[in-house]
Amino acid sequence: MKFNQKFSILFWLFRKKENKQGLVPIYARITIDGARAECSIKRRIAPEYWDVQRGQASETCFEASVLNEYLTMVRAEIGKHYNILLSTQDHVAAQHVKNSYLGDRTKKKAKKTFLQVFKLYLQMLEEKVDARDLSKGRYKRFGVLHGKCEAFIKHKFKVSDILPEEMKLNFVVGFEHYLRTVQSIGHNTAMKYAKDLKQVMTYATIEEDILYNPFQSFKCTYKKVKRKYLDQDELTLLQTKELSIQRLDEVRDCFIFSCYTGYAYSDAAALTPNDIGKGIDGNLWILRDRGKTDDAENVPLLPVALEIIEKYKNHPYCKASGKLLPVNSNQRYNAYLKEIADICGIKKKLTTHVARHTCATTVLLTNDVPLETTMEFLGHRSIRTTQIYAKVVQKKLSKDLIQLRDKMSNI
Repeated sequence: MKFNQKFSILFWLFRKKENKQGLVPIYARITIDGARAECSIKRRIAPEYWDVQRGQASETCFEASVLNEYLTMVRAEIGKHYNILLSTQDHVAAQHVKNSYLGDRTKKKAKKTFLQVFKLYLQMLEEKVDARDLSKGRYKRFGVLHGKCEAFIKHKFKVSDILPEEMKLNFVVGFEHYLRTVQSIGHNTAMKYAKDLKQVMTYATIEEDILYNPFQSFKCTYKKVKRKYLDQDELTLLQTKELSIQRLDEVRDCFIFSCYTGYAYSDAAALTPNDIGKGIDGNLWILRDRGKTDDAENVPLLPVALEIIEKYKNHPYCKASGKLLPVNSNQRYNAYLKEIADICGIKKKLTTHVARHTCATTVLLTNDVPLETTMEFLGHRSIRTTQIYAKVVQKKLSKDLIQLRDKMSNI
């Protein structure tokens, strides 16, 4: 058995095979006693990012660390095959090592498509939901994203699926443009989908379906949104307005309930009488997990919210469904809110987001409830989110003081 063979591995660029994007394939050169065998390692790089002397990606390459780790892994794999052959043969040729390495590589599992990888990611998220490590709403959002990605691939590439390694930076750029134009989705929402898509591709790298995340350099930018809320006059008008139509009266009450609890539509719709109990102060609280964050967030019930609960405790729908409030489907809920706004002469578009913002500003912060308490009441995980509402209140305070100064100057 021969142990003194000179064995080496070198990585180099096959520049003659440069593609249209200017990327060149990386080859491994196996040398044993001066005889060579070469093979592609299924990776490409721009020549300007290649360090010839060290045989690896230069530090200026964005994904240098990931690519170089892969090169180290390939080197170790080839070395392993050489040692195995050396333990069973008197002489090992470079071509033998190459054949052994390539043969082992072809035996590996077939490549998964992007949507297949996404499905596996959804399965993992579903397991997290079962383990109460992820909210159902978050899981559903990724399910919607899967459908949008499938539609985009058919729209853009005219195929049903695509390999993850074929997805470059222009995929996520085109996807964001598709959401904004074809699907008429707002800028911030499109960016949130793009951010989640980056997360899916990170999962693909962890599962070694791709070497690196091609979307890593895509920056998700968000536009500042003016948060709409009802001021005290509008809130009082909405509460006291006589509504002769029962369906509108019920929706109005559910909206007002959200104004005094900060609960989003899905959270309010899921409430049951069992979620009401005595809090630390002996008064009635909502004692349950908030759907958006899946954290235990107990909310004290203010008098207006208690009155609404009492009003509907014997409602036929509530008794039959075991729900606390007669909340309609989301589509009907929003449609009825538009009718209510027209009847009340409120120009603002009423949504559950408006109710939540109203809770933060008009009900809590305007009445001098501390920022930290407001954060806990609304179920925010970061006080920075709550501070957005504080700025709104400060602007209102400034506006009111300007009006006061004008009145005083005219006296």
